[in-house]
Amino acid sequence: MAEKPIFKGILQIALVVKNLDEAMKKYWEGYGIGPWDVYTFDPSTVSDMIIRDERVDYAMRLALTNVGNVEWELIEPLDDKSIYAEFLKEHGEGLHHVALAVDDYDEAMAFFKDKGIGVLQGGTWYGLTYTYLETEDTLSFIVEIYNMPEDFERPTPEATYP
Repeated sequence: MAEKPIFKGILQIALVVKNLDEAMKKYWEGYGIGPWDVYTFDPSTVSDMIIRDERVDYAMRLALTNVGNVEWELIEPLDDKSIYAEFLKEHGEGLHHVALAVDDYDEAMAFFKDKGIGVLQGGTWYGLTYTYLETEDTLSFIVEIYNMPEDFERPTPEATYP
C-alpha cells in the first residue's frame, strides 16, 4: 500500500474522436460545452515522443475546454501510430484517459515503475511533459500524469471553436 495517496485530483477527462471538428460542434451545439482551443501535436510541437518506451513520432489534433474545474480534451489521431489510433480502431470513439494530479512527477513515476506499470505514450509539449501509464489492467482506465513547470504557459491556440 502507498504511504499516502498518489493522486491529488482530476485534471482532465479525454475522449478520442474520429473527426475533431464534428465533435466540437456536437459538444457545443448539443450541450453548450466549449469554446474549444485547438492544437496540433506532432514532431514540430512535441519533443521526446515515445510509445511503449520506443522513440516514435505520432500526430494528433486536439481541442481543450473546461467544464467546471476539469479540463475536457477531444483527440483526433492524425496517423495510425498513437495509442489514440489504437483505441479508435479497437473501441471506436469514447473515453480514453483521465489525467490525474500528483505531488511530484518523478516520485510518481518511481512509484509506478516499482509496481511494474510502464509508459504507454508520452512527450514534452512546450515544456510540459505528459505521460500515459499502463493502468488499464489495475485501474480499468488509462492514467495520464504531467510534469508541468511552474512557469508553464499554454501556447496560443491554432484555432478556437466556435
